[in-house]
Amino acid sequence: MNSFFEVKFFWEVFVTLLVITDPPGIVPVFLGMTRGRLPRARNRLAWQAAVVAFGVIVAFALFGRSVLSYLGVELPALQASGGLLLLLVALELLTGKAAEPAELERVKANVAFVPLGTPLLAGPGAIVATMLYVQRIHHPLNVVALALAIAGVAVAAWLSMRFAEVIHRVLTDNGVELLTRIAGLLLSAIAVQLVAESALAFAAQAK
Repeated sequence: MNSFFEVKFFWEVFVTLLVITDPPGIVPVFLGMTRGRLPRARNRLAWQAAVVAFGVIVAFALFGRSVLSYLGVELPALQASGGLLLLLVALELLTGKAAEPAELERVKANVAFVPLGTPLLAGPGAIVATMLYVQRIHHPLNVVALALAIAGVAVAAWLSMRFAEVIHRVLTDNGVELLTRIAGLLLSAIAVQLVAESALAFAAQAK
């Protein structure tokens, strides 16, 4: 029975982080940020961005709880704020109004670190979602499931950037746009669920 719940927990974390990071949606951004670079340099930036995103998310998974304890923030408050934040991210995906990195950023910095690794991949939404899932860890197998889910999302992001040109040719602009909208819809449902659970928790505390 435990193994079933661990698999369920893994897929819950994996799907949530996957729709937040939106690997297909990063394809046109990655192509724009690496325009004019050699294939070898582009491939290096792809794995560097995935590693940076993985490292940032893991860092918050490990130390986020300590920060919350120091600040005196309880889980229902984190759920509510995280749900609202994820809802904003979802609305950006649904409306297509997510801001793209400026040209100056593309030129002056290693784009694998900023803005690809963070905040585009390991952004506030992914960080908050991970911290929420850490609060639900009650067994060592939960830790394994969480780690595998984060690693799986990082691999998916790397694959989407590594084969960005192929994906873009297959999906076309319309296909990428459609997947981004679907990701926004799924993420909005997750956000509403978090807010609802937070409201129920506050109501239970008030009794």
